Amino acid sequence: MISFPNCKINLGLSVVEKRTDGFHDIETVFYPLKLCDVIEIIISQDNKSDFQISGIPINGNSDTNLCIKTYELLKTKFNLHDVQIHLHKNIPVGAGLGGGSSDAVFTMKLLNELFLLQLSEAEQINYSKKIGSDCAFFVNNSPVFAYEKGDKFEAIDINLKEYYLVLVKPNVSVDTSFAYSKIIAKKPKNSIKEIIKLPISEWKQFLKNDFEDVIFEEFPEIEKVKNQLYDLGAIYSSMSGSGSVVYGIFKNKINIKDFFNNCFTWQGKL
Repeated sequence: MISFPNCKINLGLSVVEKRTDGFHDIETVFYPLKLCDVIEIIISQDNKSDFQISGIPINGNSDTNLCIKTYELLKTKFNLHDVQIHLHKNIPVGAGLGGGSSDAVFTMKLLNELFLLQLSEAEQINYSKKIGSDCAFFVNNSPVFAYEKGDKFEAIDINLKEYYLVLVKPNVSVDTSFAYSKIIAKKPKNSIKEIIKLPISEWKQFLKNDFEDVIFEEFPEIEKVKNQLYDLGAIYSSMSGSGSVVYGIFKNKINIKDFFNNCFTWQGKL
């Protein structure tokens, strides 16, 4: 069975306060994109599980991959048969796009279908929260205002389908724990939930990602990308999550062929 886990961008991101459990409360809007990885899962014929990765390299031990974590979680609960999982990465890693979280949730969806587990939406959300803070978003995979750890949602009425999006990732990756260690939490003057209702032409003035100040200081090449996207005519540009991807929202498709050398780029309709 094959599935295509998509990624997301953050429309604004406020780090509101440090929690007693060591995490942070945030406010943001998650918006799904059409850039996808590919996952194939089949039941193993030799009573041995196997996990293979192709495409964009992933650093670290594959045993810690969220796809494996998801499989092991459900295997323990439902005594699942051994499987072979092949993950092909198209979504850049360490980019603020939630690719790993999406891979985990789509792994759960495939296992649910493959083994006829009949997990309800609520059960899928519950398991997703055990895997990672933003994983639960990918169960419904529709725009939401996210708050607390980024795992509580309110549906939000926003439609950007008439716009084009450009993603640019410089040849750097930002460690999420590093980004949070540098951030100073503060309550925003205006909630992103309200700011997002403004015309996109006003987002540049009001819709902020709190991580940009600290990340741009450490990685000026990321800030350079944001400025280039505005120079190319973006209505709005921002870093997604804690970086390192920067996106630009445009009224029309643009030619980025001669820009952003040595960077990952992707363009498509929102």
